[in-house]
Amino acid sequence: MSGMNATARHSGGWTPWLYLAPALVVLGGLLVYPIYQLGLISFLEYTQAQVSGGEPTTFKGLGNYATLFGDPQFWQVLLATVVFAAACVLATLSLGCALAVLLTRIRAVPRLALMMAALGAWATPAITGSTVWVFLFDPDFGPVNRLLGLGDHSWTYGRYSAFALVLLEVVWCSFPFVMVTVYAGIRAIPAEVLEAASLDGASQWRIWRSVMTPMLRPILVVVTIQSVIWDFKIFTQIYVMTNGGGIAGQNLVLNVYAYQKAFASSQYSLGSAIGVVMLLILLSVTLVYLRLLRRQGEEL
Repeated sequence: MSGMNATARHSGGWTPWLYLAPALVVLGGLLVYPIYQLGLISFLEYTQAQVSGGEPTTFKGLGNYATLFGDPQFWQVLLATVVFAAACVLATLSLGCALAVLLTRIRAVPRLALMMAALGAWATPAITGSTVWVFLFDPDFGPVNRLLGLGDHSWTYGRYSAFALVLLEVVWCSFPFVMVTVYAGIRAIPAEVLEAASLDGASQWRIWRSVMTPMLRPILVVVTIQSVIWDFKIFTQIYVMTNGGGIAGQNLVLNVYAYQKAFASSQYSLGSAIGVVMLLILLSVTLVYLRLLRRQGEEL
């Protein structure tokens, strides 16, 4: 009997994988193979000459990575990308969580209006939203400068003002995901728990920090990792709003930098190497974050 139970448990252990097999096959074709090609090209000498067939493709090993890590601009762009992504993530999470709490405090009609407005921003394509924001802050025709009395001030001329403008657009199109997800999590918290905290005299900030945050931690993990991935690989907003990376490349981030190397300079192997570095960084951040949560006893 025990042998039959063990056999049943063993066969049952494979059942979930059988259900997941079709999705895994699709993901393998759409994700694993492109990543393999990206990694392969990063080890080759692959420029326009090789693409056109004028020169043979040669194996360079880690030569492309040595060239990349020896370029001071790469480290400058990497630092700018990390700082910019961190600022976007913090601003997005702060605004999204604050509005999620606000949704639980207002009546049905204002709540519906706020959610519709937020979902409209979320549904707007990145290139469309970026173009609209560029128009709003245009030094000649934009209404923002007129309202603020700034004349022909150019927001995209300075490095930090350009990054700030892009940050506002990124937060505008990203916070709805955090807001809706966290709001759904708050609604799932038993009302008795929140009422008990309120009756004990806890402020709204204390309720959020000591009651809601621990119960919403799995949800906050998901939205944080999603935001890190999205904001670290920003491309469209920077490319459109700073005209390809700003004056003399002052607003470059890694994704735009990789595009310039791969397509503007036809150094496809260097562009692939940058892509591999970005992939490894994002995987490392995600794994470290999940490992820290596991150590704290969180179940995800």
